[in-house]
Amino acid sequence: MTGQTVDRSHTASATRSRRLWRPAVRALLDGALPLIDKRMAESVRPFDRPEMMRPHLASRKFAWTHYGIFVPRLPGPFRYLNTMTLIGATGTMVFDNDYLAAPDARNTATVLSSTAAPGHHFYRAYDAADECAFEDDGSRIAFGDNLIIENSYPNFRVTGRYDSFDVDLEIVATDQASWFVRNPVYDHVSLLAQCSGTISSPDGPVSISAPCTVEYARCMTPQSLTRRALPESWKLPADFFTYQIVQLDDRHQLLLTDVRASGVTACKLAYIRTVDGSAKVFDDVVFDVLEYADALHVDPKGREMRVPRVLRWQVRDYGRTIVEFEAEIDSEWRYGHGKGYVGAYTYRGSFDGASINGTGYIEWVDCEAYGP
Repeated sequence: MTGQTVDRSHTASATRSRRLWRPAVRALLDGALPLIDKRMAESVRPFDRPEMMRPHLASRKFAWTHYGIFVPRLPGPFRYLNTMTLIGATGTMVFDNDYLAAPDARNTATVLSSTAAPGHHFYRAYDAADECAFEDDGSRIAFGDNLIIENSYPNFRVTGRYDSFDVDLEIVATDQASWFVRNPVYDHVSLLAQCSGTISSPDGPVSISAPCTVEYARCMTPQSLTRRALPESWKLPADFFTYQIVQLDDRHQLLLTDVRASGVTACKLAYIRTVDGSAKVFDDVVFDVLEYADALHVDPKGREMRVPRVLRWQVRDYGRTIVEFEAEIDSEWRYGHGKGYVGAYTYRGSFDGASINGTGYIEWVDCEAYGP
């Protein structure tokens, strides 16, 4: 981006925060967390906790919750559709945009929805205390006049009314659950699903039918203890996050995630699930950025972030390569995934020995490095 004032004032604060947190983070992630987290075991079991999918706005037990609907493979010009919501301030470095905080930061809610089609980008914050309507049981959550998600698991309905496009989806989720985190403090689950409906713009409605995901998270953080947004130096030091979805074919869906805190890997996993009900999770995963974009991205507040241009994944199982591919980001980045972006890429590689190629969905937040 050009013509913007660049703000580097956050750099020193973020660096100090990571340095202070690093010993505690390493002790937690390398020592305590493997003993209490059940994500590996739960990711090969059927989902049986639909009652957990509540907004928790007033409970203050959980600082934030997340509902998401992601369609990773659509024909052009859409390529993907994302519906990314956060309810509450997260108290984390990567996701909090404090300039959007409500008077009570715990009531902050945001919606990001986009496709790769020109102009299809919506990002807005709400004061959930008076601009949103959330049923306590999670059966209906409404963000202003823009987004309604209705939940009667396994059936969901998404109605989006945005500035440049509209979305109407009917979704049927399976019981295939991929758990990114499953412990007493933080739950984050993704369900394999199928959607059908329309994406509408001034040119008219376009019917879609595709595999998708339904996602939910809830988390306890120190932010639940105070109305004020936590200072940057006190936020939990999650400083790198990428989540990517590749529909390998009509039957197989691949989820990829790499999350770091103060330079320590918190989660680097791959999940493959199929329409026949099988699901596997892999922890022998290699992720590399082969090339970064020539220019840093600058967000509306002048904050810089490096973004990839070419990346590579490899997933192995007992030494055997299951999936490997290279991908080139070839859509516009859409701002609003916390401090970061979402977009699409074209990939080529192999899956179980067969050639694959197509389009994938990427989320990217990199607060590890500021500047070249």
